[in-house]
Amino acid sequence: MVADKSGEARQQQEEIRRQKERWEQETVAGSLRRSPERQEAFATPSGIPVARLYTPADVEVDYLRDLGFPGEYPFTRGVQPTMYRGRLWTMRQYAGYGTAEESNRRYRFLLESGTTGLSVAFDLPTQIGYDSDHPMAEGEVGKVGVAIDTLEDMETLFEGIPLDRVTTSMTINATAPILLAMYVAVAEKQGVPPEKLGGTIQNDILKEYAARGTYIYPPRPSMRLITDIFAWCAKHMPNWNTISISGYHIREAGATAVQEVAFTLANGIAYVQAALEAGLEVDTFAPRLSFFFAAHNDFFEEIAKFRAARRLWARIMRERFGARNPRSWMLRFHTQTAGSTLTAQQPENNIVRVTIQALAAVLGGTQSLHTNAYDEALALPTERSARIALRTQQILAHESGVTETVDPLAGSYYVEYLTSEIERRALAYIEKIDAMGGAVAAIEQGYIQREIQEAAYRYQQEVESGQRVVVGVNRYQVEEEPPTDLLQVDPAVAERQKERIARVKARRDGTLVAERLDALRRAARGNENLMPYILEAVKAYATLGEIADALRDVFGEYRPAEIF
Repeated sequence: MVADKSGEARQQQEEIRRQKERWEQETVAGSLRRSPERQEAFATPSGIPVARLYTPADVEVDYLRDLGFPGEYPFTRGVQPTMYRGRLWTMRQYAGYGTAEESNRRYRFLLESGTTGLSVAFDLPTQIGYDSDHPMAEGEVGKVGVAIDTLEDMETLFEGIPLDRVTTSMTINATAPILLAMYVAVAEKQGVPPEKLGGTIQNDILKEYAARGTYIYPPRPSMRLITDIFAWCAKHMPNWNTISISGYHIREAGATAVQEVAFTLANGIAYVQAALEAGLEVDTFAPRLSFFFAAHNDFFEEIAKFRAARRLWARIMRERFGARNPRSWMLRFHTQTAGSTLTAQQPENNIVRVTIQALAAVLGGTQSLHTNAYDEALALPTERSARIALRTQQILAHESGVTETVDPLAGSYYVEYLTSEIERRALAYIEKIDAMGGAVAAIEQGYIQREIQEAAYRYQQEVESGQRVVVGVNRYQVEEEPPTDLLQVDPAVAERQKERIARVKARRDGTLVAERLDALRRAARGNENLMPYILEAVKAYATLGEIADALRDVFGEYRPAEIF
């Protein structure tokens, strides 16, 4: 497969092409007369045509330039030299619901079941900066994640969990600096200094404007908060991943695999550029950047997607931004199996879907993995369904044999073709976004949103027409009884949270809280790093909503423009 320019290699390529043509005309043609192929267009969900057969003549790859070796540039074959032979991926299970007490019990259950890292889901009010007693929080408290209003909630959430021995991923964006400050304050109460903490905060606001919607402030001040976290963590939390640049939510909104890579890396470019403009040196923050991708059903396209993203990011960081530290070139990523592919019909089928997706993530070289529970199209997972999801990872890790060698699908003509084609198509998107002025400008113009929505529309048309088969939905349906063993969030959660907030406010020093919120407003009007001010407000037991409102007073709120 090496693109050798010697005459002998060219002759061999030509001979393979001739023999393939002969095979098509003789062997294949005879077979088609007896048994025609299915009447459909063979293509990946990204629209990449899939040929009947791939040979060395179909793949132009220079092994040393394009593949190399694991742990070395361009990292196509993995970011670690020995990958899972040395250490398995971190098995995270995304969890959080109701109150901090309930979520704490679920975390303890997962850790006892063999989870090796926590992944925190926050409820919608927490994500968009409202306390549980705010009118905007009505009906949403504790529903899609845990409600966190004050430092006391965070203390309860991690009670009995040693933060110096467990890594934590927090899926939070607009209020990321507040939740990070709370986590740091809880660790300090445990006697764990910030430099001993390991984990990731999502902190990726651009995809919120493009695909998900849990933003608060306009893009420019939001980018300031992100770069403030970069700078503060570079000094105080060297083992913390300061951002998880997320393609997952872009994909869940309907993007293709190619768009997921392109828009995620375009956002990554915007964050790097913003940090450089804020005066940071690229090699001081780039090694702590991380990524978050979805794993969908098209097995080979997903594997190739991960490999292409690694190679493309390595080239961007080294060639575009001049990073010198090899760790700055590495695209390290967490994967979650695709919630949007789970069906409420015949939910047990989702166990198979999740297994395929998880295997693609592992063969693609993920650093950590969350496997969805089979009942998540219906409700939050039960303990039983969460355990099955975790066992899926453990069986892959210990029984399947896929961890024995590094990047086992390298050299597959089809996988290498897809890897290069996804890279080529994603780069074309990135160049178009660059011409618009970068990801922020492209989002402000509605370009990325339109591309995602058009892809989602095409996919839905394919499902509704039957062109794309979804087992149990548009083919192989059965009559089903309504499910009964679903997790229900106690509707009294909201009242308990309101009472907790009232108790905290009654015993805290109200004057100190007001002083620290005023200090935060003054700092926000200037150019200082806001993390120290947020941390001080958190320690005074200012609520999440009060801190978010202090920043709203200065930054205002984002209102999206119509894009159609």
